Amino acid sequence: MIQVDADPRRFPHGGLTPDGVALLLVDMQRDFLEAGGYLASMGYDVELVRSAIGPARRLLDAARAAGLTVVHTRQGFRPDLGELPPHKLERVEDGTSAIGRPGPLGRFLIRGEPGFQIVPELEPAPGEPVVDKSGNGAFWGTDLSPILAAKGVRALILAGVTTDVCVHCTLREANDRGFECLLVADACASGDPEAHRAALHMTTVENGVFGVVADTEAVVSALGRIPTGDAPGRDP
Repeated sequence: MIQVDADPRRFPHGGLTPDGVALLLVDMQRDFLEAGGYLASMGYDVELVRSAIGPARRLLDAARAAGLTVVHTRQGFRPDLGELPPHKLERVEDGTSAIGRPGPLGRFLIRGEPGFQIVPELEPAPGEPVVDKSGNGAFWGTDLSPILAAKGVRALILAGVTTDVCVHCTLREANDRGFECLLVADACASGDPEAHRAALHMTTVENGVFGVVADTEAVVSALGRIPTGDAPGRDP
């Protein structure tokens, strides 16, 4: 049985197969990962979050080669900010949130703007679903659940940014929906190193109450052991 060596236990239960596991890349967008984007405008060091791009690319290549389902998410809002509740809209209006503010990549975190797009290094391949969301978690108000159900996915490998906000919210949502979760430590990142470390730690408390944690090398190694014939659409 092929499994990933992870903390605090091996992943997934029942073994790693391409028809039951998906790679979920969370919000690897220009607004979070480039110098002219939203995260930089809020004062964070984007070099910290950009550290996740290389490992995420390795995961993506390995997942595609193994035949896993790959799903990408993007966070963004309507141009009129109509879905923002009053307390969040007040932060925009008083300048403590940069959502919707003009920047080098267009209006920050607005759907359709250049900054809303996924970085070129992780561009989705034809046929890979892209789930757009306005919440931090990727399940609320989206079609992620039916996409995963249609593909028979029971376990998720999660990577993306930021570890402590959108990635961790999605991890917790997935856990509550019965998905077994693995968080890839070096393929996630945050502008706050302490928050990143805390998010990794919280995943593994109570013997992995939310999931398990591994690094890219461990995941790629396990994916590489899946027999070629097990991947959908491949010849044995």
